[in-house]
Amino acid sequence: MGVRDRRARQKQLLRQQILDAARALLVREGYDSLSMRRVAERIDYSPTAIYLHFKDKQELVFSLCEESFAKLVHELETLADEYPDPLVRLRKGMERYVAFGLKNPNHYIPAFVLPPPADLDVKRQQEMLSPRSNGMRALATLRDTIADGVKAKKLRKVDADVAARAAWAALHGITSLLIVHDRFPWGNREQVVQTVIDALIDGLKRR
Repeated sequence: MGVRDRRARQKQLLRQQILDAARALLVREGYDSLSMRRVAERIDYSPTAIYLHFKDKQELVFSLCEESFAKLVHELETLADEYPDPLVRLRKGMERYVAFGLKNPNHYIPAFVLPPPADLDVKRQQEMLSPRSNGMRALATLRDTIADGVKAKKLRKVDADVAARAAWAALHGITSLLIVHDRFPWGNREQVVQTVIDALIDGLKRR
C-alpha cells in the first residue's frame, strides 16, 4: 500500500470513528448534548480534526443519518431480484425492516426515533427528504413493491405512496417500541412482529 493509499485509508477510518462516536452520544443523550468538542473528546482528537471531516454539527448529523439509511437501503434493494412475487417480497421487506432496527439500534434510534435538531436548516431538511436521499430510497422500495402487487392484481387498488407511508408508520411503531421498551413483557417478540405484518398485508390484499 502506497503513502497516498495509506493516508486515504487513515482518513476514512477517522471519519468512521467520528460517526460512531457521534452516534453513541446521540443514542445516550440526544441531539442537544451532541457537540463537535464532545465527539473529539470521545475519540481523543482535537475538535479541529473533526472539522476537517464535517464543517458543522448539522453536516455530521446528516452524514450519520445517511449512513444509517444506506445500510437499510442495502438490506432492501436486493428484494426485487430475490423475490419476484410481490406478496412474498412485501413480507420479506417488512421483516427486513424490523430486523434491521432490532439488530442495529444505534443506527435506528438517531435516524428514526430521535426528533431532528430544532436548528436544522431548510436546505438540509430538503436534502434529507430528496428522492435521491437514502431514507427516501428505502421508502421507495416499499412503495414500488406495493405498486407491483397492485399491478399483479394480488393487492387491492390503492395509492402506493399512501399505502407505503401507512405501512412504514406501523413498522416503525413496532420496531421503535421493541427497541425503546425492551423490558416490556412482550411475550414472543417474533409473533408480535409477524402479527403486525400479517395485519398490514391482509389489509392490502385483494379480496
